Amino acid sequence: MRDPLTVLTEAFTSFLFGKVETTRLPVRTSTGQAQAVYLPTAAPGLGDSGVIIGREVYSGKGYIYDPFQLYGQQLPAPHWLVLGESGNGKSALEKTYVLRQLRFRDRQVVVLDAQGEDGVGEWNLIAEELGITPIRLDPTAALDMGIRLNPLDPAITTTGQLALLRTIIEVAMGHGLDERSGFALKVAHAYVNETIVDRQPVLMDIVEQLRHPEPESAEAMNVAIDDVRAWGLDVALVLDRLVDGDLRGMFDGPTTVGIDLDAPLIVFDLSHIDRNSIAMPILMAIVGVWLEHTWIRPDRKKRIFLVEEAWHIINSPFVAQLFQRLLKFGRRLGLSFVAVVHHLSDVVDGAAAKEAAAILKMASTRTIYAQKADEARATGRVLGLPRWAVEIIPSLTPGIAVWDVNGNVQVVKHLITETERPLVFTDRAMTESSADMSDDALRAAELEAEERAAAFVEQHLSDLDDSSESTVA
Repeated sequence: MRDPLTVLTEAFTSFLFGKVETTRLPVRTSTGQAQAVYLPTAAPGLGDSGVIIGREVYSGKGYIYDPFQLYGQQLPAPHWLVLGESGNGKSALEKTYVLRQLRFRDRQVVVLDAQGEDGVGEWNLIAEELGITPIRLDPTAALDMGIRLNPLDPAITTTGQLALLRTIIEVAMGHGLDERSGFALKVAHAYVNETIVDRQPVLMDIVEQLRHPEPESAEAMNVAIDDVRAWGLDVALVLDRLVDGDLRGMFDGPTTVGIDLDAPLIVFDLSHIDRNSIAMPILMAIVGVWLEHTWIRPDRKKRIFLVEEAWHIINSPFVAQLFQRLLKFGRRLGLSFVAVVHHLSDVVDGAAAKEAAAILKMASTRTIYAQKADEARATGRVLGLPRWAVEIIPSLTPGIAVWDVNGNVQVVKHLITETERPLVFTDRAMTESSADMSDDALRAAELEAEERAAAFVEQHLSDLDDSSESTVA
């Protein structure tokens, strides 16, 4: 039975307004017109604090990414892996990312520049426009008082020095040191550190001690002095390559004075080193350990370590082990490691598959540019990408990539401003033809590029005074 009060209320309402009935009439329309009723949805973004990368392709939203802002909330680790074939935009992404990060006053960046262009590293233009001189490691120049990095630099701990020496030897030999060779190296290193106090010890000191070991070294293990000398012979021959071989001049003397480790951007130009030789992983090991002990400090600064041709690190078991420690240690001190690799198969099928898997696991951010279908499927299996992402990777156009930020997968178009454009493109030799231009037109183009670069640098430097950690770049 209905409530009397309800009946009375309905009667009174009908008396005042009349009986009102609403009838929803059927609507006939096309799907093209009705789509406005069902608004599109998009995956959630990564927040609004950090560096602008570009825009998300499907929704058109701005895409902002910063590992330091996301760490601990959406990211378990701040490290980043960038994959893709040449010519698809990896280099442009790295350069604009670094330039935009430098607008924060508490950022520092080190780049290992292994790519060459016009006789210099491809980061040379950016370094020059920012007023920074690249640290060019060149065996020929080193003979003429060029840049040197000393593996026995006192800034590196004794344990770090010995670990670095072992890594150099193991990379060069292609296998681990046996116990006897390791013992000969250890006692030679200990003797050099104990007896040379008036200057920096250098590699030649180690080589000489391996060739002429002290009797105390043999007595400590109750073996003959000739045995200790024989155990250290192969080690001495490998180190002699850094002293008097094809790598001479770069590591066989005290560290060059004047390297500015407080600069916002530090570029190690490795472009004069043969990328396919054993020298490259040795070089990266030395630079990595040297930076670990001289550059990374508990001073609240956020540091980015970007490595071109990073497969030289990940594909060597001995170098990879050093960098694993660096990544674990650096995470506590605000270090983001960025590894740039052309093909994942370069590392997962190599000699250091176990070490490569460990480093890839630390990279919570993965950016994948266009790859061939079979490579894309292999990449998807290793990285655990969703099926839809794997299927679109072969069809991606330059500048567009799949971004996987700890499971948040989106397709992002990288945007480059007009002021950044002359600083980031690295294919000028392939895309420009000076023969088709008059001298005046060529000079005008050069002046325009210089003016744009200068304006961009001026803007960045002025922003350094106004930016803060919470500012959106």
